[in-house]
Amino acid sequence: AAVVGFFLTTTVLSPEKLAPLLGIKSSNVNEAFTHMDNANVFVGMLIGLIAAFTYNKFSETELPMALSFFSGKRLVPILTAFFSLFLTVALLFVWPYVYGGIVAFGKWIIDFGPFGAFLYGFFNRLLIPTGLHHALNSVFWLNLAGVDDIAKFQTGQGAVKGVTGRYMAGFFPVMMFGIPAAALAMYHTAESKQKKRVYGLMLAGAISAFFVGVTEPIEFAFMFVAPVLFVIHAFLTGLSLFIAALFHWTAGFTFSAGLIDYLLSLINPNANHPLMLLVQGVAFFIIYYVVFRIAIKVLKLNTPGRGDNLLPDPASENATTGDTADAAHESKGSNKYSHSASEILSGLGGKENITSLTNCATRLRMELGDNSIIDEAKIKAAGAVGVTKSGKHNTQVIIGTHVQQVADEIENQMNNQ
Repeated sequence: AAVVGFFLTTTVLSPEKLAPLLGIKSSNVNEAFTHMDNANVFVGMLIGLIAAFTYNKFSETELPMALSFFSGKRLVPILTAFFSLFLTVALLFVWPYVYGGIVAFGKWIIDFGPFGAFLYGFFNRLLIPTGLHHALNSVFWLNLAGVDDIAKFQTGQGAVKGVTGRYMAGFFPVMMFGIPAAALAMYHTAESKQKKRVYGLMLAGAISAFFVGVTEPIEFAFMFVAPVLFVIHAFLTGLSLFIAALFHWTAGFTFSAGLIDYLLSLINPNANHPLMLLVQGVAFFIIYYVVFRIAIKVLKLNTPGRGDNLLPDPASENATTGDTADAAHESKGSNKYSHSASEILSGLGGKENITSLTNCATRLRMELGDNSIIDEAKIKAAGAVGVTKSGKHNTQVIIGTHVQQVADEIENQMNNQ
């Protein structure tokens, strides 16, 4: 449904389609509409909201017998396209001003120099719980406002050595060193009986952050239970980008700021003193560890393995859910993800409650019949880092870099039930 609405809106508002509608040449169409393409994150978010609203409101609607074929979920793409027409008309008048504002914001940040990099890094992290960091990223990493940091760094076209890459470089010290240090601090401050369980959770997250720059497993471990730590993390991220930009240390990535992308940056001629980012990284490892450990201890924060945020004993879980575990192993006996998948599936309300199941790099993404019945405690006990809900049907379970194996095992168990 969202794809239908997105392509309808971007196609109608493209210069090629607008020119004959307005009776002018394509070259005379407002420049803002040249960015009405597949990379337009702003329109994608609006269409996503429309599609989600339409699904939640009309996915169970029954039409009269003559139109019954289009009832239920088949009605959703049709209505999404219909509602998208109203958005298209609104954007015809509003988009030039929105685009102008985005460009002005981008130029405003650029004019701030290194401090602008700080602001970007700070809000990049702070907006993660809302998902709006993707829109912010498009301003600096893509060509929405003319910055285009990723493409310019990788291709060299329009690149300025020591400047291009400033909106990426500061993430390497944070993701490769800061996040693992935060994980170590949470491990060291966990209760003695909880350390072994916290160790497995933190080690997996730290490895994924260091090597590939996937930080969600660690960030979601403290984001909601200790929001003050998340604000500190956002500030330190901004500080890291500020320092790298101030000294013109640059490196870039195509996926994220992990070791793999860092090594590729070393052979990129547009990188400027990238080895200094390792020195900065060591300093940030110490800063993150000390700040997180002191904050957790002094403020008595409930990070994993502390206070009310105790992790269950896997042995006791296996004992109390033996039947479920046996059933899971029957479906795929040698799969080490069988028990976790079985518990997550049960926590989600079972096969009957799952309408669709997909996954991204670290999360399970699901449409549920009713997400109010899910058992978050049971899902987290199975090894999930966190659970987020959107509306009555959409749910995400943060797993980590092994999410694909868990998703495959859940699908396998659903097919065998």
